[in-house]
Amino acid sequence: MTITVRQATTTDAARLAELAEITFPLACPPGSDPENIAAFIATHLSPERFAGYLSDDGRRILVAEDDTGMCGYTMLVLGEPSDTDVASALTIRPTIELSKVYVLAGSHGRGVSAPLIAATLDAAAETQAAGIWLGVNDQNARAVRFYEKSGFRIVGRKTFQLGSGLENDFVMERRL
Repeated sequence: MTITVRQATTTDAARLAELAEITFPLACPPGSDPENIAAFIATHLSPERFAGYLSDDGRRILVAEDDTGMCGYTMLVLGEPSDTDVASALTIRPTIELSKVYVLAGSHGRGVSAPLIAATLDAAAETQAAGIWLGVNDQNARAVRFYEKSGFRIVGRKTFQLGSGLENDFVMERRL
């Protein structure tokens, strides 16, 4: 299987939204209210939102594709974090956020994530940021292990609004 990673274009908005609708629930902790998940997807991961993200100079979206099509994506958000818990936890400046890292469940363990994260880290370094950070649910042990293998370390905690629910995240950071 061949994996390619490329910069997303505006024509990818609808497919990215479809991919997000499938993959976002995989990152939610067990027992998350399905209505909260659906509300988050409708508000933040719609085709219209992706069209906006893709036209925003402060964001970079990369997609991974295999022989069957798009199977994963990442989103970088340039600039300093507005969340005070995140801002106080980070130790490397200037920084960039790795806002989204999602891969189809059927592609887990098939060599998609490593080239996708490598290309994303390269894209982040091109922005002149010295560090990169992300938030990951503190119950998502698989994702935490993957990020640690990718050079991230836990530096703090923050909360994440999931619909009407409030989730607990680790803040992870690494040098670029």
